[in-house]
Amino acid sequence: MAELDVDALIIRYRERAAAVKDRSLPPVAGDERQLFLKQAELDFLDFSLVGNATWAVEDGHLVLRIPLTSNGD
Repeated sequence: MAELDVDALIIRYRERAAAVKDRSLPPVAGDERQLFLKQAELDFLDFSLVGNATWAVEDGHLVLRIPLTSNGD
């Protein structure tokens, strides 16, 4: 089994968030366009949340702490 590098995992999520943000819009129209945009928004949210996490191992569990505000409040 590969060794878990949590810092590298978080960096990959940051990179995925940036890739989604920079993703070009394919030539779709109407309902398909709206579905594509909605999925891109969800992908960016998911990837950026994990990408901004800090982590710790507690009682044998990987714990990701995801800030829900920009200043940690």
